[in-house]
Amino acid sequence: MHHHIWLDEQGKAWVDDTNTKVIEIVEDVLAYGWSPEEIHFQHPHLSLAQIHAALSHYYDHQAPFDALIAAQFANYQRLRAESLTTSPLRQRLAERLVEVGTP
Repeated sequence: MHHHIWLDEQGKAWVDDTNTKVIEIVEDVLAYGWSPEEIHFQHPHLSLAQIHAALSHYYDHQAPFDALIAAQFANYQRLRAESLTTSPLRQRLAERLVEVGTP
């Protein structure tokens, strides 16, 4: 186990003394390409040591983290696609457009 990192009862990795999950730091790197210094700038409550520990934990367990991120993204895409066709608001708007004669 890395210093600064602990696992909760569900096995999720957290940064000590914060309300920040390791995966949130990893997603900052993957989504934005942020360096540890930029993450510290954006999240000043995290020390550089905590950020490096989180990234070290990620690299030691990269396959399960990457699988979780991929599953979360697939779920997001599924929910988004469903909401585009099944949203009650979208359905009402489409009906309204038909009523006023807009294709």
